[in-house]
Amino acid sequence: MNIHGYLRHIEALNRWDPENFKTLLFSGRRIGRLKPPMWAALADWPEVFRIGADDIRLRERFDTFEARTRILAEVTAALVDQEVISHTHGEQYPVTHSGRETAIATIDRAAAPYFGLRAYGQHLNGFVRSGEGLKLWIARRAADRRTFPNRLDNMVAGGLPYNLSLAENLQKECMEEASVPVSIANRALPVGVLTYCKETPVGLKPDTIYCYDLELHGDFQPINSDGEVADFMLLPVMEVARLVSETDEFKLNCNLVVIDFLVRHGIINPETPHYSDLVQGLHENI
Repeated sequence: MNIHGYLRHIEALNRWDPENFKTLLFSGRRIGRLKPPMWAALADWPEVFRIGADDIRLRERFDTFEARTRILAEVTAALVDQEVISHTHGEQYPVTHSGRETAIATIDRAAAPYFGLRAYGQHLNGFVRSGEGLKLWIARRAADRRTFPNRLDNMVAGGLPYNLSLAENLQKECMEEASVPVSIANRALPVGVLTYCKETPVGLKPDTIYCYDLELHGDFQPINSDGEVADFMLLPVMEVARLVSETDEFKLNCNLVVIDFLVRHGIINPETPHYSDLVQGLHENI
């Protein structure tokens, strides 16, 4: 199996040019990065943002969490009306210089990449041990999904809104995406965090994924209940490895979750060429 096939996914998710961005600061700390269309748009809000030669600062007169959240919602709504931002999603994400616990405000999920804010998600590998070896439940995304329609996905995957704990959100996503009851979802093991930073046409995605493994009985059948998944397949782990290595069938960031699973289960191992580059590449930081 060609290890470079794995590495290309990591490289694709860590490709960006700092020259294309201005830093967004609050109280001297970087909270995001902005592309030129956003610089120009935010210049219409001088009472909210101070536009400098090298950076843009959210003014500190917005001195509470609520005030900052409120003004960012107003700006986002106006930018959607101006078609600078494509839409709103309805979920609130943290605006933070570090982890979720240091959030200074929240903002609509869809606006996060336009402001270059770190976004958080949770992905779960549902797997089965059988006489035929290790198998993974793989989802196929519905044809009407806004991003990556019809592509392969992890069994459960979703964004992490600010108002829910990791445990609460994982339970919710498990039930919505695969009809996994709470009693089973609570057996999921947290196995680490993946990070990447990708430039997009509209901005930057410096994202963090909390990963989980959930071993399931052979008779368990995931059933989607929110319309986001077209169907599920139980595939041998080596077939999943081949799909990641040799095809672009998976939603882009789901490749990293599978690669991490393959590393932890010894399928990608220290004897694999470029092993250290691959493992380190799962934890890029900006």
